[in-house]
Amino acid sequence: MTAADIVTAGRRALLQRRIRWIVALTIAYNSLEAVVALAAGGSASSAALIGFGLDSVVEVLSAAAVAWQFSSPDPESRERTTLRVIALSFFGLAAYVTVDAVLSLTGVRQAEHSAVGIVLAAVSLAVMPFLSFAERRAGRELGSASAVADSKQTLVCSYLSAALLVGLLLNTLFGWAWADSSPRSPSSSSPCARAAKPGAEMCARRRSRS
Repeated sequence: MTAADIVTAGRRALLQRRIRWIVALTIAYNSLEAVVALAAGGSASSAALIGFGLDSVVEVLSAAAVAWQFSSPDPESRERTTLRVIALSFFGLAAYVTVDAVLSLTGVRQAEHSAVGIVLAAVSLAVMPFLSFAERRAGRELGSASAVADSKQTLVCSYLSAALLVGLLLNTLFGWAWADSSPRSPSSSSPCARAAKPGAEMCARRRSRS
């Protein structure tokens, strides 16, 4: 018996509404995050902030898929398609981390001094873990694999926010441009693996159900 089997109809409806609110907040925040990061990155010629903004767009795609699923009277009927979209977004996120790290380590992209970037990364680091925890808790109780998967996407955003914040702070305070690449490098950090692994797991799960 799964968690979804023992949730009452009233509780199920409440959890579904809760997930809709959480993904709505996630979409709203990440949309704002993308606009601010892309605008600040373009103004300061900062590839780090531009990349962070593009990452936010990927996260919006994942959350939008869950929002679409739970807009249906029967969310379970859309879960397989939603998981496919989230899996693709995880691979997109992993690709972003990999390219960003390679550009940093090869010296093609240098870290920029950006007060806006520091504030944005700090706010994201405060907001995203809360959204991830709330969605994962509701998703697990409801038995929704897609909601749990999307919460992992949000958690990866927290790791990337922390990496960006550390890199920008070290560069701003000490002029250590190399520090911007260290937190996200493929050999010394886990965000890339954390992003790719859930996508691979979801692909395997879908194949086993076929």
